[in-house]
Amino acid sequence: NNRKRKQHSASGAANSTGTGNTGPSPSSPPSPHTPGDAITSATSLQHVNSVSKSMMYGADATAGLTSSSNLLEDMDRFDPLDENMESLLSHESDSRDIYGTIKQCPPEHPKESAKGFTFAEVGCIQTRNSEVTCCHFSSDGKVLASAGHDKKVVLWNMDTLKTESTPEEHKLVITEVRFRPNSSQLATASFDKSVRLWDAANPGYCVKAYNSHPSPVMSLDFHPKKTDLFCFCDNDNEIRYFNLNTFSCTRISKGGMAQVRFQPRIGHFLAAASDKVVSIFDVETDRQTLTFQGHSEIVNYICWDANGEYLASVSHNLVKIWSLVTGECIQELGSGGNQFHSCVFHPNYSTLLVIGGISSLELWNMAENKSMTISAHENIISALAQSPVTGMVASASHDSS
Repeated sequence: NNRKRKQHSASGAANSTGTGNTGPSPSSPPSPHTPGDAITSATSLQHVNSVSKSMMYGADATAGLTSSSNLLEDMDRFDPLDENMESLLSHESDSRDIYGTIKQCPPEHPKESAKGFTFAEVGCIQTRNSEVTCCHFSSDGKVLASAGHDKKVVLWNMDTLKTESTPEEHKLVITEVRFRPNSSQLATASFDKSVRLWDAANPGYCVKAYNSHPSPVMSLDFHPKKTDLFCFCDNDNEIRYFNLNTFSCTRISKGGMAQVRFQPRIGHFLAAASDKVVSIFDVETDRQTLTFQGHSEIVNYICWDANGEYLASVSHNLVKIWSLVTGECIQELGSGGNQFHSCVFHPNYSTLLVIGGISSLELWNMAENKSMTISAHENIISALAQSPVTGMVASASHDSS
């Protein structure tokens, strides 16, 4: 708990786009906007002893955008304005940018606003020497579920940072954990060819189990509105829609292996990744409406933006942003010397994509097409989750944390 904080540089050398962090041009007028609604939890949870690494950009409400490149001896010392971070979060934008300026998504429940953009580690859970493969926040952001090779779900109370665990009813690695929307219930998928339903309010036993699947289950997701509907995909490239009330399969489709994700809020579409292709299905008609092709390597992770207008797809060498309106790739970022494994749109800034690589996170400002690298784990960052209610981002890694 008393480990010295590592020095994390946010210099131009870490910019994998090769564009360099030059900052706004001197002629640009100062922006009247401030990226508000920073992660207030970062300061309120400073008493947590497990905070070992910190990337604080304006965590002090009066500090504005501060430097990440100097060693943080304590949580209260910050340097003034840093051109790297100012560049990353600049509101000045080329009119040719598809995304335009950074758009801030209004949080569902407004928090006390703090000036500046904060990205800081506020806590860490260590599992018993087993790789963590997945994580997900409950709808209210109060519980984080994670799972992996230890074959049980760890439930992290985000207020107290205390944990509870489900029993080890899965026989093999858990590949996915997802909360049912606006519920304490959650579902797990596993390589043991089963899907299980749990209740975070009473995690001591499995509520329901589907054990008779013929193939390892790779991913699952709940419909955002019809919350008695979820779907999962398996190693045989099949997508199965399940009714939670009867706990039975209602429909089978082809075209999903690595991951399935319902479109947020309305759930009109389902995105499914299989091999190097991402398919978009109309949930009502089960018709494949779009096919996103362009990855040279297997797509292992996908995520929607908050409005369901854009989809990010990740392969080891590339992340691509697709438009649901045009059906085209509108932006991409190469992994450079890193290797990409996961991604999530920032809960407060719709044009900021957080990408999980090998031990580091890439913060990609798509509006400016600039990125910076942040050291975060000791191994592959296999999954990312975010909560729009609290502004928190969670990372799961093969380093057992």
